Amino acid sequence: MKRTIMMSLLVGASLFATDYAKVITHPDVSKMIQKDLLAPPKVYMMPTGCITNDPDAIARGKYIFNNLNGKKAKKTPPKGLSRKTKNGKPKQYGNCVACHNIEGAKGAGNIGPNLSHYKKNFIDSGARTDAFVYQKIADARIDNPTTHMTINLTTKLFTPREVCDIASYIVSPK
Repeated sequence: MKRTIMMSLLVGASLFATDYAKVITHPDVSKMIQKDLLAPPKVYMMPTGCITNDPDAIARGKYIFNNLNGKKAKKTPPKGLSRKTKNGKPKQYGNCVACHNIEGAKGAGNIGPNLSHYKKNFIDSGARTDAFVYQKIADARIDNPTTHMTINLTTKLFTPREVCDIASYIVSPK
């Protein structure tokens, strides 16, 4: 009996000591890492007619700026925006207000620059141009390689039209 128990213990212990390395998969993580890396910073040319006083464009920009959207969007999107992507998945927009403040924002963040009175302080004064605003939203790494701002156009988070709408909202009089 002692011998049977001893053999059982030895066999059981050997199961734990077995080399399982051959059955564990080791994926090539370098391919996974390459897939997750951001493309290099890119300079974008602002489309003609991008910045506009069109109330529909400004409404879309305001909606994107102030909303994460998708399934949890607080309001119906304005004309020209949808809660879903072309393949039917929920569309996640900007939620710029999580980091930036702007006139009328609720729950505005203070991580990014305050964009209140942007038109008066930066555009009208000549310190910034509409093209600068477009580029900053499209890919902020051009003038700040260590930015924490989302890389919106390079990653295809936004379309060029959506970047124009956000820029139009930021530089619009409020």
